[in-house]
Amino acid sequence: MFNSFLKRGLLAVCIANALCFCNSASAGADGSEPVMQITDIKVKGLYRVTKGAVLLAMPIQVGDVVTKDDISVSLKKIYATHNFDSVDAYINENGVLTIDVKERPTIVNLTFAGNDAIKTDQITEIINSQGVKVGETLNVIKLKELEASLEDYYHSMGRYQAKVNTILVYLPRNRVDVKFNFVEGVNAKIEQINIVGNKVFPEEKLIGQFELRDSVPWWNFIASRNFYSQRFNGDLETLRSYYMNRGYVRFNVESTRVEVTPDRKGVYVSIAVKEGEQYKLNDFHIIGETYGHAEEMQRIVPLEKGDIYNAAQVSHAEEILANYMGKFGYAYTKVKAITDIDDDNRIVNINFHVEPGRRIYVTNVRIVGNSITTDEVIRREIRQMDGTWLSNEAINVSKTRLNQLGFFESVEVEPKKTGMDPDSVELVTTIKERPTGSIKAGVGFGTETGLTLNGEISQDNFLGYGGKASLGINTNKYDRKIELTYNEPYFTIDGVSLGENIFYEKFKAGDANLVDYTNIRWGGGFNIGYPLDENNFIKYGFSYINNKLSQTNSFVQIQKFWDMYSDDDSSSNSIVFQNYVGSVTYVRNYLDRGVFPTEGNKQWSNVSVAVPGSDTQYYKLTADTTHFWPIDKDHDYVINFRAMAGYGNGYGTKRGFEQVLPFFENFYLGGDEWMRGFKYNSIGPRALYDYSLLGNNGVIATRDVVGGNAVVAGSLQLVVPTPFTSEGYDTKLRTTLFVDAGTLWDTTFDDSYLKQCLGNCDYLYDYSDPNNIRVSYGVSLVWMSPMGPIGFTIAEPIKKKTGDRTEFFSFTLGRTF
Repeated sequence: MFNSFLKRGLLAVCIANALCFCNSASAGADGSEPVMQITDIKVKGLYRVTKGAVLLAMPIQVGDVVTKDDISVSLKKIYATHNFDSVDAYINENGVLTIDVKERPTIVNLTFAGNDAIKTDQITEIINSQGVKVGETLNVIKLKELEASLEDYYHSMGRYQAKVNTILVYLPRNRVDVKFNFVEGVNAKIEQINIVGNKVFPEEKLIGQFELRDSVPWWNFIASRNFYSQRFNGDLETLRSYYMNRGYVRFNVESTRVEVTPDRKGVYVSIAVKEGEQYKLNDFHIIGETYGHAEEMQRIVPLEKGDIYNAAQVSHAEEILANYMGKFGYAYTKVKAITDIDDDNRIVNINFHVEPGRRIYVTNVRIVGNSITTDEVIRREIRQMDGTWLSNEAINVSKTRLNQLGFFESVEVEPKKTGMDPDSVELVTTIKERPTGSIKAGVGFGTETGLTLNGEISQDNFLGYGGKASLGINTNKYDRKIELTYNEPYFTIDGVSLGENIFYEKFKAGDANLVDYTNIRWGGGFNIGYPLDENNFIKYGFSYINNKLSQTNSFVQIQKFWDMYSDDDSSSNSIVFQNYVGSVTYVRNYLDRGVFPTEGNKQWSNVSVAVPGSDTQYYKLTADTTHFWPIDKDHDYVINFRAMAGYGNGYGTKRGFEQVLPFFENFYLGGDEWMRGFKYNSIGPRALYDYSLLGNNGVIATRDVVGGNAVVAGSLQLVVPTPFTSEGYDTKLRTTLFVDAGTLWDTTFDDSYLKQCLGNCDYLYDYSDPNNIRVSYGVSLVWMSPMGPIGFTIAEPIKKKTGDRTEFFSFTLGRTF
């Protein structure tokens, strides 16, 4: 049916010229001789097209004296409207010209079947762009071309078995349904890649730069054996860049060949290259209009004369120079590196040609998309001011600072023209807000501990004014705590922050996988923070903390502390400590955004000291760092390294003893933030108790963790695309594969107890040795839900100690690890 329809379309023009003139005795043999005068024009066969549209396409009008050629031209013009499959004409003896047309049917529906590799929306966009769409007339020639075009598209994806067929279903009133049937076949696998002409670098080294491979190790999540012409072209560019970045400026891909196997399931790829010689950078200069900045621009170019020529560094230099001019209002500066290659001496000279363009100023900054966050909160992070010269640097810093707030899913800061003035722009800041309030909760299931629950309510953007408020009401089998905190990041216009907190907590350590004691803590404090620059921040804090310890089992490690502080006349194991703690915190933040960063780094360090006058005198040093390195340009794959370390001890003396870190200030390890796969607080030194057996005095070991005064932990993670999700969810979902490692130890532990163990000795090891490392691996998924971040973790320890409590699966609401 489709082919017969196609033939009629192809023959339409021929039919139009084979005119039948009935009762036209006056017609001459020459087509240019007059036939007769037209007295009327009639059109037959119209359904959708109006008669007026046909007459408008014809050069003939009533009253004209026409020839055969005139009528032939008219029919061709009518056919050229693409509304008809065939057009005929005849004139009767009265001069009435009758146009007989067969309208093309109207497309009323487009359906697709069998397309899995290409989304229906994508196919619809392709066919609509070629004029095949609902409401348009059917053009069978164009439809046939479209079939071939879609097959070529599949072939570019490496699906050489793909076939596309169309079925036309004719309906009443000259309508038609068009059905596309796809047989996609399988992706052709790369059987072999051969590179010919390479002498400097081995073939395996060059192929190792490609995304397409003829063999892919299991650990490589980026490479693929599926042939895709677009990726192949990208790999060719990668190959060019590899050589150009190593001085081979005359490198060229001479030819490529892709051979498909007879079954069309595989391809053989051949790449012929010409490497050329290696060149060095001889000299570089700044030319063009620099408005007096040429000397400084020459200085900031990150190139060294005599180095091997590197195309990537040259491109980076272009960007640096353009951004430099952008600081002075020349936001649209173009910098072009013009290379002068000396083949005899194998050197390259570069002239960086600067075209600054117009100097642009910003009339105003406009904010779009904020329904919760106030304009003030956003504006105080924007470094581009109204009425000043447009600065690319200020725009980039503004975007980074807004992203670091963590309030927004997306941030766009774009200059847009304002009316007729070519030298002014409006800076439009478009944001998409994310829920910043959360109900933090956690649910975990351990292999030995069963179900645990906790919860907290917080708002990171309180009332839209940028302050962070939280009310934590935590109750579970080991902890009852209520804490109210508030932090105002802009207590002053200069960015000085002020934070306050008050809390009450009753902690039963024995139910938290720790040694048995009860600590009732209450207190409060404040902190003041100062920005050092855009990325560095320092904060000073002071707190009062009241600790009341009771029901404390006198385990060996606590005895020295207990002897130092307990009342000799007291018959109870209850004591109160009042401490005044000063702290200094330093933050260095170069992450690209506050939630789910993909690039940059952040460091945090803290020094806390219980000052003289406190019941206990101690200090704690803690620090952590996180780094993100994107692997691909789209940041779909990102390597993340996190690490933390802590150390604490006492200072001064008490009752002749050197002060030590109070055991209730110890570090702990294990849980969903550090050391996933291990139960919360389950790693580290355990309690030892004095024990006598058959007249021998010694100790007995337990699984009760007491913590330590030193800790180191780290995590290496690979961020990967979340399976079964569409584009745009990278700011809402994050999937990571991870390996965690960490150790917790007590520098004051007396290793002589190792020889005094009388029971459960498998639980005892040298607690002063930092080499008792635990390791785990697994996968985690975090979803930024309207209720806050929800995390799922599956983890398995691969290095542990006897007595460690493990946890295969955990679920948390309120943490973004």
